[in-house]
Amino acid sequence: MLREGTPGETYNIGGWNERKNIDVVHTICKLLDELAPAEDGRPHARLITYVADRPGHDHRYAIDASKIARELGWRPRETFESGLRKTVAWYLANGDWIRQVQADQQPQQRLGLKTRVA
Repeated sequence: MLREGTPGETYNIGGWNERKNIDVVHTICKLLDELAPAEDGRPHARLITYVADRPGHDHRYAIDASKIARELGWRPRETFESGLRKTVAWYLANGDWIRQVQADQQPQQRLGLKTRVA
């Protein structure tokens, strides 16, 4: 985009891989079963818990990347599966960094549960 894009234009970058959020969660669990099996051998999917949806919660995310493909010839180098595998592997290999980031953060809270003030 920096070299070929038109200044001021907006380009969505996506991989044409629309999926439901729960399907992504199950894919991550399967990768963890393979790359970091639980000590008891049970599947990571057993840890999935469902909570009440927060207002405005999206069940899926979709990006139309046709403009960047058409105008700039851009295509993703990774598939959804290969990119997710690399991401999960990176997090597994960088536990010390993750723990440090978490230690530096404020206590986490679930957002979007407060009622709106009229």
